[in-house]
This record gives sequence, structure tokens and C-alpha cells, in this order.
Amino acid sequence: MKINSSHINKLARGALIAALYAALTILLAPISYGPVQCRVSEAFTLLPFYLPEAVPGLFIGCIFANFIGGYGLPDMVFGSLATLVAAFLTLKSGNIFVAALWPVLSNMIIIGTMLHYLIEAPLVMTCIYVALGELISCYVIGVPFMKLLERKNIIAKHD
Repeated sequence: MKINSSHINKLARGALIAALYAALTILLAPISYGPVQCRVSEAFTLLPFYLPEAVPGLFIGCIFANFIGGYGLPDMVFGSLATLVAAFLTLKSGNIFVAALWPVLSNMIIIGTMLHYLIEAPLVMTCIYVALGELISCYVIGVPFMKLLERKNIIAKHD
């Protein structure tokens, strides 16, 4: 495969997304980790709807963010897997409102279950708390932010 400026641009965008995701998660650590969380950086999980290169960027950014978080290897594996699943499903979505649902469901199930086992929190309540945080990140912050970027012609739906 010949490397051209398009490949380099996509790699750079993916790396930038990884860095932004990790930095924002770590910067807002008090609300980014735990059974009651609102990981604002999860708004970026809507980027694959527009930029396919955001999928690996989000996955790598989440690995770094979860390396710093307090739940160790399980969070690095399962937390990053939740973000990867959400990013991939977002990539395949037909509209931004459906795209925003995938991070909510993925994190609710995977992170809620992981936290239930790690800290012995009640499963249903932990899933609900994680889902509420994701709803805020994706629908209250993410969708309006993506719509703003669209209106400003900064991003557009991928082919």
C-alpha cells in the first residue's frame, strides 16, 4: 500500500481524537470514572458517524484514559472494548440520533456489568447510572456539538 497525504491526514486525525479523548477524560477524572460517572469525552464517540478513522482513535484514547483511571486492567480491557463497540456501531448508523444510542447501550451493559463485579455495586443501579452519564455525554453534549461542527462545515457524514 502506497502512503499518501490522505492516509497521513486520517492517521493524524485518529491520533488527535485519541489524544483529545484521553486528555479530556483524565482532566475531568472526578466525573469520568466510577459507578456514577459522566465521561464528557464520550461525546467524541459520535465522531465515527463522520470520520471512520475515529474508531481506532477512540479505542486507543480510551485505553490510555483507563490506564490512568483507578480500575486497572479490567477497565483497560472492558472499558476500551465498550468504546470500540460503540464507535463501530456509530460508524454503521444511518443518523446521528441512532448513532448516539450505541455508546449509551454499550457502556450501560459492559461498564455497568464490569463495575458490578469490580466494586460489588448493585447491577441494575450501576447500569442505570452509567447509562444516564452516557445520555448526557452523547445526547446533551455530543449531538449538539456534532451538529454545530456540521453547520460550520468542519465535518460531514462519511461515505
